[in-house]
Amino acid sequence: MSRRCRLLLCIVAAGMLGSGCAAPKIFEESYDPPWPSQPVYEPPTSGSIYNDGADVRLFEDRKAMRVGDILTVRLKEQTNASKNSQTSTSKATEATIGNPTVLGRALSHDGTPLFDGSLSGDQSFDGAGSSSQSNSLLGDITVTVVQRLPNGNLRIRGEKWVTLNQGREFIRLSGIIRPDDIDPDNSLQSYRIADAQITYSSKGVLAAANRMGPIARFFNSMFHPY
Repeated sequence: MSRRCRLLLCIVAAGMLGSGCAAPKIFEESYDPPWPSQPVYEPPTSGSIYNDGADVRLFEDRKAMRVGDILTVRLKEQTNASKNSQTSTSKATEATIGNPTVLGRALSHDGTPLFDGSLSGDQSFDGAGSSSQSNSLLGDITVTVVQRLPNGNLRIRGEKWVTLNQGREFIRLSGIIRPDDIDPDNSLQSYRIADAQITYSSKGVLAAANRMGPIARFFNSMFHPY
């Protein structure tokens, strides 16, 4: 085996080992719903009209307002982007050098000018590019209020898992909302979520079949630029 072949095999083996090593585990926020805190029971005071912990809010609706409440998010995410660019440049250069004269006579050899000449050059460039992308995500997911901020906004978080045959699909959502944006049926449009993080992915046999193998990842990595 030649030295070049051995070197190529070493590079491929190193790429496979690098691709096969487990990537560092990225911290993922827990999506478990928070449990509302249980109030400490205190026996009612004899003769008292108001008992703490047994209040009933007469002027509030059924919309999510406190930690532990749930609401439904209507996913209506649609994005479309397109870009076209075109560049065209041209440049022409021309220079003429005259034959100098000495004492009224042009410098020449056997009648041929020695320093007479000309220079010309043309340069042009044409380039064009286009890009387009569209995404759509429709559906519903019910999430939980995990924090009530000092200004009254609510931080929500939740996930949904669906098992189909040999694969599992999941949707994860988190962000910050305003209570005023919640509809009377305790639902919210997804485009009203601030700092929204929406993840839609899958795990299982089908997801693994769509994943690129280690050798293919090596030949599509920066270690193989050609």
